[in-house]
Amino acid sequence: MSLSAARPLEARLFVALLKTADSLGAQAEQLLKSHSLTSAQYNVMRILRGAGPSGLACRAISERMISHDPDMTRLLDRMEKRGLITRSRHAEDRRVVKTHITPAGLALLKSLDQPVAELHRRQFRHIPSARLKSLIDLLEEVGMHFAPPQRGAVSQNRK
Repeated sequence: MSLSAARPLEARLFVALLKTADSLGAQAEQLLKSHSLTSAQYNVMRILRGAGPSGLACRAISERMISHDPDMTRLLDRMEKRGLITRSRHAEDRRVVKTHITPAGLALLKSLDQPVAELHRRQFRHIPSARLKSLIDLLEEVGMHFAPPQRGAVSQNRK
């Protein structure tokens, strides 16, 4: 009996998903690194571009992130120092700090749109569109059954 036959199907799928995500992510990281960006910074800029001129509070950015960043404030600090984002206190409620993407951040993001799209085409060119759509449906079905973890919450499994 082969090792793969000895492992349950779900375990094989889990490992395959992790390996695939790692490989795809590493390729994207390499592209972003050539523009002095991390995937987290790129994700923040995409989120802020989508938010439009109203910007977003730090917590709202965190909730939309693909991968949780444990220190969002420092991430935003580094991006602000580079001139990619700005932060300002809300005029009526000084407790609220809104983050906005700058024109320089928008320009950098726009310059990455085509290279990122080309990377994705290369990564998936061997899979017909119909199968890609099926894969998206399956992954979304799996994801629907899991609520995002509460930030800072203690796992119920710990005693």
